[in-house]
Amino acid sequence: MPHVKMSELSPDDLSEIYTFAVQLGKDAGQMLMQAARLRTDDTRASQQQEEHVQKANAVDLVTETDENIEAFIKNQISSKFPTHKFVGEESYSKGSSRQYLIDDAPTWCVDPLDGTVNYIHLFPMFCVSIAFIHKSKPVIGVINAPFLNQFFSSCAGRGAFLNETQPLPLIRNPVPPMPAKAPSGCVFSCEWGKDRKDVPDGNLHRKVESFMNMAAEIGGRGGKGGMVHGVRSLGSATLDLAYVAMGSFDIWWEGGCWEWDVAAGIAILHEAGGLITTANPPENCETSPIDEVKLGSRLYLAIRPAGPSANETGRESQERTVREVWKRVRHLDYSRPGA
Repeated sequence: MPHVKMSELSPDDLSEIYTFAVQLGKDAGQMLMQAARLRTDDTRASQQQEEHVQKANAVDLVTETDENIEAFIKNQISSKFPTHKFVGEESYSKGSSRQYLIDDAPTWCVDPLDGTVNYIHLFPMFCVSIAFIHKSKPVIGVINAPFLNQFFSSCAGRGAFLNETQPLPLIRNPVPPMPAKAPSGCVFSCEWGKDRKDVPDGNLHRKVESFMNMAAEIGGRGGKGGMVHGVRSLGSATLDLAYVAMGSFDIWWEGGCWEWDVAAGIAILHEAGGLITTANPPENCETSPIDEVKLGSRLYLAIRPAGPSANETGRESQERTVREVWKRVRHLDYSRPGA
């Protein structure tokens, strides 16, 4: 494919990139599954375990598998689209800068293994995540969770799909509105994250307080009790977003993610009809605008696709839910190092 300016990206160009991305996700997912199977082979188990390398703490582990899959993906992209930029979790983490790297250039944003801790324990919530970004917006998303046999994909203007044939969200006849008393009646997804510093009013304490507010009975927690239907934590931000796009999760709230954790999921959620904005509550939760989140902000609040009810549009029910979540969560501090 010859180099084209982003303003000149045609439907045919997008189709070619999408077809390539889908096949790339399948191939990388097969590599990930093969690596997982090696860990069930008694003759290789001890060797594989020794290859796990610890990063900052026990929650953020990286394996040789990450690097091998990222190298494969990067080489395939550079061969097919040599002028495109590449941002990968493994290569970026080894750099000295954490400056924001997404701009208007055509960019691939990749996490070769999201849910690394899950992978190490063979908890099935791990995946390959591949996004293509156009003018700073994720327009193609591919997520392959091979242990689950779940393959998510989307292309701007063409919808989002599970295993290439099932449109998202899953419940479509009709797509349900958000519950009238949301967050009550909602499945709330959240993650503990890597910032485990036990300091007063740190991110960990603020998250726990927010989780308690969302889960507590109506009227509890000084009126902040949300009485959500359930609380879930998958250990993979990428799959959290995919499950919001499916409609399996109603709400996802998180801080601390990097671009590669969310880019593909945001593309899929948008195409499914979901909403994603900032995790941090504004000064006035009732009247502040609900802006589209900036990729790289590290603060995310996602709401599932929603249909209309007798009293409001689907979008209105999503925005109502955002404001009710904002009232119950704490402000998180996840700045970009070096920024």
